[in-house]
Amino acid sequence: MKALLSAALVALSLWAGFGHATAAPRAEDLVKAELVAEPSAVRPGEPFTVGVKLTMAPHWHTYWRNPGDSGLATEIRWSLPEGLQAGPIQWPVPQRIPVSHLVNYGYEGETILLTEITPPADLSPSRPLTLKADVSYLVCERECIPGEASLSILLPVAGPSEDGRPDPADKALFDRARAALPTPSPWTARTEISGDKLLFSVEAPGLGPGSIRSAYLFPFDETAIEHAAPQSLSARADGFALEIKRSSLSQGEPAPLGGVLVLEEALDTGTVRHAVEIGAPPKASPAAAAVAPGTPAAAGPGAGTRQPAELTFAGVAQAAFLAFLGGLILNLMPCVFPVLSIKVLSLVKHSGYPPALVRLNGLAYAAGVVGSFLLLAGILLAVRAGGAEVGWGFQLQSPAVVTALAFLLFAMGLSLSGVVELGTSLAGFGQRLDTRTGLPGSFLTGILATVVATPCTAPFMGTAIGFAMTAPAVVALAIFAALGLGLALPFLLLTFWPGLARHLPRPGRWMETLKQFLAFPIYATVAWLLFVLSQEVGPAGLFSALIGLVAVGFAAWALRLAAFREGWSRRAWQGGALAAILALVGLGIAIDRDRVQGSASAAAASGEAWQPFTQARLDQLRAEGRPVFVNMTAAWCITCIVNERTALSTEAVQQAFRSRQVAYLKGDWTNRNPEITRLLEQHGRSGVPLYVFYPPGGEPVVLPQILTQATVIDSLGAAPSKRAGLQSSATRKE
Repeated sequence: MKALLSAALVALSLWAGFGHATAAPRAEDLVKAELVAEPSAVRPGEPFTVGVKLTMAPHWHTYWRNPGDSGLATEIRWSLPEGLQAGPIQWPVPQRIPVSHLVNYGYEGETILLTEITPPADLSPSRPLTLKADVSYLVCERECIPGEASLSILLPVAGPSEDGRPDPADKALFDRARAALPTPSPWTARTEISGDKLLFSVEAPGLGPGSIRSAYLFPFDETAIEHAAPQSLSARADGFALEIKRSSLSQGEPAPLGGVLVLEEALDTGTVRHAVEIGAPPKASPAAAAVAPGTPAAAGPGAGTRQPAELTFAGVAQAAFLAFLGGLILNLMPCVFPVLSIKVLSLVKHSGYPPALVRLNGLAYAAGVVGSFLLLAGILLAVRAGGAEVGWGFQLQSPAVVTALAFLLFAMGLSLSGVVELGTSLAGFGQRLDTRTGLPGSFLTGILATVVATPCTAPFMGTAIGFAMTAPAVVALAIFAALGLGLALPFLLLTFWPGLARHLPRPGRWMETLKQFLAFPIYATVAWLLFVLSQEVGPAGLFSALIGLVAVGFAAWALRLAAFREGWSRRAWQGGALAAILALVGLGIAIDRDRVQGSASAAAASGEAWQPFTQARLDQLRAEGRPVFVNMTAAWCITCIVNERTALSTEAVQQAFRSRQVAYLKGDWTNRNPEITRLLEQHGRSGVPLYVFYPPGGEPVVLPQILTQATVIDSLGAAPSKRAGLQSSATRKE
């Protein structure tokens, strides 16, 4: 007992030490989010205003509905009681935030995003209302950190004799928030093209000629103008005009510009500042509307830059064929090998069975693969339609999912090793089921194959999935079905081709040794999942996962003992196993709450010759005329890790980067990163890896998903080397 108490004290001290470990800056330390309400009580049928108050740390900022050259607009998603409806976000007038040669639009210090809530007329005063808001934002200084906050507020419902007037302090807060909003414009505007410029003309008959001292337009459209370009003001008889450089991303006839116009007017009493909303917002304004229950979710801020897929029969057929090839190649990827090991053992076990039974198992496995691919695709499409920026392998960005997979595979490994025999009490039923068809096991193995395969992006998959993400749901699901069919096909053919099946060895005692050997790839996968988890959580979360593996082993052991007991002893061991399983659930919740964000100093700390990716840094390097190589990776992407080991981290490639002065940016998508998601979408991808070379002044070059040293070095041909530059200089001197 003394030894056990000592071990417990050591574990507690380690836990406390882990909990106080130094971590990177967290979004919640940089932005304080609060949900505030104007009235003291809600009156039935009368709209009222609430606000999300964001207080930023000094020098940090969040973003307006159009973030400008980089960044991400804040989003609010409401969970309201039945009958209540939320209006769009009422955005305060933003400020220009210069970052190097770029200009962003956002807020520093403090801002309040107002939303009007409309309650039903038959609201009962007997029960207070709970309003919940999930807020997602990007907070930036030189580095950017995505953050989330789940806020709630409880409001009573006013009775007939109550007026629900706000507290004076709350009224002053909301008066200040309304004063920061732009007012509706009394003027009209039109947009004309003048070369590579847009002429934004405002008819303002109420303004005297020459009284406008300055004017600036914050456009609603992210891709209409060059945000950092100057806006030249010129007076006209009926108003004034702004000449603005047109964005290189704007093609064809421009839509009428709309936005917030900030101008200074000179009066006899001094200069007056006006902020007016002029022109209509875009119809599908991302992040501009809050989402209320029962309404379609707003698109994410990057959605406006994605081009819809060109829906021709040839295009769909090509994407489906590429998906099918990608699924075939997935069978060779290391992340799928453990599951294939299980299926090899299954084929050996069924080699002496009737051919019809083997075929049924092949069909069940294929149904599990294709069905789970369709389910994952449906979830992915639904989440993206709700405005979240996610991509292929998104589930492994959740520490809870990674932990659950590690626990499940560890239990499977223990079973294959013969340490425990799970489900011994159901052996009779299981044996009868197995000798008939074994279909449930094959179907579940197909599901597991899909879950384990998703971290890998095989060749041809990136283009196909990128196409699917911009296509209608029916087309997207068809492409994902083709991907699943490609993954399932080799095993399916083996079960349907009697000639191949006859070459399999007959069952024998050697199968037990093979089964135990095949547990080791499972343990290797568990180790890999724990490595992935270590990139997503802090030391306390990783320690919880290790304790969870102990609980898995205890639960399996207790269930095995319970199978050979009777009466109270059997129930006691079953209770112990249940307690361990419940502990796993609690550990999973604790692990998911221990998420960490990557630090911008990671590259410097590791000593490697790369810089953390941000859109602002990429834009700055390109503006300086530097060649840039971008590597989008994730800890759970086996293909990414192999490419880095065999190509990107080799001395030959690193020397080529140095000799050509190539800036190497690495984006880590292990945790959710909206900026990385947006760059993936720009290049038609929905997952990592993605490798892009930006030559000076040229178009970006997307590299294959499987790299070699020669592939990378050849792609740098557009970047002149130092040696070439010196030789040219020497030639000129001669």
